[in-house]
Amino acid sequence: MPPPLLFDLSKIDLQAKPLFDKEAICKVNPQRFEMQQLDGVLWYDEKKHLILGYKDVTEKEFWVRGHIPGRPLMPGVIMVEAAAQLLSFFVKQIYKEEGFIGFAGIEETKFRLTVEPGQRLYLLGHITKYKRRKRGTHVTTAIQGVVGGAIAFETIVSGMGV
Repeated sequence: MPPPLLFDLSKIDLQAKPLFDKEAICKVNPQRFEMQQLDGVLWYDEKKHLILGYKDVTEKEFWVRGHIPGRPLMPGVIMVEAAAQLLSFFVKQIYKEEGFIGFAGIEETKFRLTVEPGQRLYLLGHITKYKRRKRGTHVTTAIQGVVGGAIAFETIVSGMGV
C-alpha cells in the first residue's frame, strides 16, 4: 500500500501559473537541454519545508525513442534526477544557498506506476534534514512523484554543497 502524500494537493491550485517557470529555474539550476527535468514550481511553504514542482513529460524527451520502443516509459533514473533538481532549486532559491548542490545519496526508492509522454509528473518535496557546515551544506529531502493523483515513485534524496 502506498504511503499518504507528503501534503494535501487538493489545497493547491494545480492549474495556476507557476511561481517559477523553466526560465526562472535556469537562473538557479545548472542543468540544460536534455538534462533539465524540472519545468516549474507551483507552490512552496518555507516554514514547513515543503515544495511542489512538476515535469511535463512530452514525446520530445530524449529517451522516448529507445525506452521502450512502441511504449515509451520514463526511466526511473530520470524521475530521480527530476527529484534531485527540485531539491537543488528549493535549497538555492528559497534558502539562498550558494554554489552547486550535488547528489550525495538516494535511499528507499520505490517505483509504483509508469510515467508516459503526455503526463504531468508532480514532484512533492519535504526537506527533512538541513545542515549548514563550514565544509558545505548537507540536505535530505523526501520526494514523491505523483501522476493522476497516485504516487508513481517515492525516494529520499540527499544533496550537498560542492
